[in-house]
Amino acid sequence: MGAVELIGVVLFLGVLCAESKYMVYNTSAGIDAGKINVHLVPHTHDDVGWLKTVDQYYVGSNNSIQAFFQRWWNDQSELTQSIVKKLVNSGQLEFINGGMCMHDEAVPHYIDMIDQTTLGHRFLKEEFGVTPRIGWQIDPFGHSAVQAYLLGAEVGFDSFFFGRIDYQDRIKRKKEKSLEVIWRGSKSLGSSAQIFAGAFPENYEPPPGFYFEVNADSPVVQDNVNLFDYNVQDRVNDFVAAAIAQANITRTNHIMWTMGTDFRYQYAHTWYRNMDKLIHYVNKDGRVNALYSTPSIYTDAKYATSKSWPLKIEDYFPYADRANAYWTGYFTSRPALKFYVRKMSGYYLAARQLEFFKGRNDSGPNTDSLADAMAIAQHHDAVTGTEKQHVANDYAKRLSIGY
Repeated sequence: MGAVELIGVVLFLGVLCAESKYMVYNTSAGIDAGKINVHLVPHTHDDVGWLKTVDQYYVGSNNSIQAFFQRWWNDQSELTQSIVKKLVNSGQLEFINGGMCMHDEAVPHYIDMIDQTTLGHRFLKEEFGVTPRIGWQIDPFGHSAVQAYLLGAEVGFDSFFFGRIDYQDRIKRKKEKSLEVIWRGSKSLGSSAQIFAGAFPENYEPPPGFYFEVNADSPVVQDNVNLFDYNVQDRVNDFVAAAIAQANITRTNHIMWTMGTDFRYQYAHTWYRNMDKLIHYVNKDGRVNALYSTPSIYTDAKYATSKSWPLKIEDYFPYADRANAYWTGYFTSRPALKFYVRKMSGYYLAARQLEFFKGRNDSGPNTDSLADAMAIAQHHDAVTGTEKQHVANDYAKRLSIGY
């Protein structure tokens, strides 16, 4: 089968202290009601096909950090699976969104969006006994009210976070402190179709200067007094300034820093080592409070403030990232692939109905391979047509095999 895409898989460090040769870093901070709370949320966004196919991405990089969790999970020993389950049960590893991919919100049929989400959630329920609480659609090119309603409120999510909105809308919402809203996805259904939703201040990356991939340009926290370039106070000042700037565009004293971006944590040590140091020294400074967090912890903190939020109705479409740069061509690009996906959707629906009446084959022909191919095809770089040609060929091949 395919992959449960852990876009924004969040690793919340359970080890309270990390040792270095010279000191112990205290990373045990929780929420401080009297300060700005900076929720550091480690995540990586791993596309299920884009410049390379889904399998090329899986085998071509460090598999242990790839989004294709189901593929990775099936390759692991019972011991490793047991460790992962303990992390999930303790809240140190959180599944968010939980679909087989991070689907597009403009091109797919809503039935296909529901099916791919259901497939991923079923896997998580069967393997871990958990259901995701948080929607995490950080990379699709604009956002649909159908997502807020059917794939948000109706799924049972407590909140929904996303990255791409029109650049002018983002500027306006920063000024009005309305990046975070109550999004009502259906006018006729009213409050039953609404969900707490938040757009990030600047896509889904960390603030400038806090990007800690092994080959990144951001200054690391150099706290060894015996070496040149000791910069602890400078890094703390940078952190506090960035935190205050973001707090000035939100309505509570809780802000989220998305610590990661596309295909990151291929060398996780540099990220966590620097975040450990930042949490330790920032909290020692005392002007703001930094903590390891998850989207669920952040959402609970937002709810606890009992603030009122602006009401958002209708879509976040079309998306433009700058003047005269509207992301609307993908509505019609690669029309043959779009047609093929829609045609296979009809076959899949009919096959499931026949399978229900006849009974499912445990071996031999069944709908599993088509279900997997259809789920992957809803990815925001698949049915949209924004992928390389050989990747589009791969999606079509998977649909053909499934059929």
